[in-house]
Amino acid sequence: MIGKASVCLLFLAGVSFAQTVQYIPKHEELKYTFGGHSPVMSLKPGTVLETWTEDCFDGAVKKPADLPSQVAPIGRDNPQTGPFFIESAKPGDILAVHIINLEAAREYAVSSAYPGFGTLTGTDYTAMLNPPLPERVWWYTVDKTKGTASTKLGNRTLEISIHPFLGCIATAPQRGEVRWTVTPEAYGGNMDAYQIVNGSTVYLPVNVDGALLQFGDGHLAQGEGEIIGTALESALNVKLKIDLIKGKSIGWPRIENDDYIMTTGSYRPLEDAFRIAYKEMVMWLVNEFGFEMLDAYQLCSQVGVADVVQVVDPNYTVVVKIAKKYLPAIPPLGGMHEKMKQAQKSD
Repeated sequence: MIGKASVCLLFLAGVSFAQTVQYIPKHEELKYTFGGHSPVMSLKPGTVLETWTEDCFDGAVKKPADLPSQVAPIGRDNPQTGPFFIESAKPGDILAVHIINLEAAREYAVSSAYPGFGTLTGTDYTAMLNPPLPERVWWYTVDKTKGTASTKLGNRTLEISIHPFLGCIATAPQRGEVRWTVTPEAYGGNMDAYQIVNGSTVYLPVNVDGALLQFGDGHLAQGEGEIIGTALESALNVKLKIDLIKGKSIGWPRIENDDYIMTTGSYRPLEDAFRIAYKEMVMWLVNEFGFEMLDAYQLCSQVGVADVVQVVDPNYTVVVKIAKKYLPAIPPLGGMHEKMKQAQKSD
C-alpha cells in the first residue's frame, strides 16, 4: 500500500459492513496520465474514501504574481489522485462513485488565461496565424463561511458562489491506452462537468481489471464552456463512496442526481460530442426505461437539456440531462444512486 492511509471498519447492527479509508497522497505519488500506472491501493466495493486532490497547476501557482507558464512544470497538468484498484471489478462492469463531500482545501483559487489555450484564441488544434492572447492570472480569495470566492476585474470586485466539483474523474482507458490528463473521452477524464458535485453519482465504464479509478482537477466554480481554459482551480478535500454494478455495461460516463439522469459525450467537433451524449441518452431510455426508440428520440427532442460544459480541451464535452419526472418509476441502474445515498445516511 502506497501513501499515507488508514482504514476504519464499522459494524452496524452486527450484520451490515462499511469501510472508510483515508489516503493522502504525497506529491510524488500524483499521476499525470490516465492509464499506465500501478494502483496505490485496493478498495472493496462499498468503501468510503477520504482523500485530497491537487489543483490543475500541480500546486505551483502560490501567489498572484506566479504565471503558470513560468512556474508550472510542463507535462504535469491536472495531477491525479490514484489509481485505486476496485476489488472484483471486471471489464464490462460499471463503477459507481457517489460524491459525498467536496470542499476547498485552501483559502484561494486560481484562474488564468494561458497562451495557446482557450476557446477564443489560437491553439494547437485551432491553428491561427495571429499571436496568442497574453497570459494573466486572477487570484480568488475563498470564503468558506459565505460559500463564495472573489477577485478583482480592474477596479470592480467579482464575488461568486462556489460549488466544488471534480474536473477529472476516470477509469483506465480502453484498449490499453495511456492518455494525457487534459483529454476526456469514453473513460471519463477531463470532462470538466460541473454536475459532478456533492450528492451526485458518477457511473464509469470498467475497461480493465480493477477499474483503476483516478480523479483530480478540483474546481470551485465554472461557467458553461470554460471558455478561457480554466475554472476556479483549487485543491480539494474529497469524500467518495465507491461501488460496482454487475451485469450491465455503459459505453460512456453517466451522472445521476435526485432530479436528473445525465449522459456525456467527449469528442471533436462539438456536434459529435453532442450526438454521442444524446445517442447515449436515447439508448438509456430504450434499454432501461422501456421506451420505443423513436419515442425516446421524441422525448429527448422536447425536454432534453444539453450543457456544453467545456470547449477548450483536446476533446469537447457535452452533458445531456432528462428530468426524472418524465420517466417511468423505474430506479435507474438498479437504484444505485438512491442506495448509495441512503447507505451513507445510515453510516
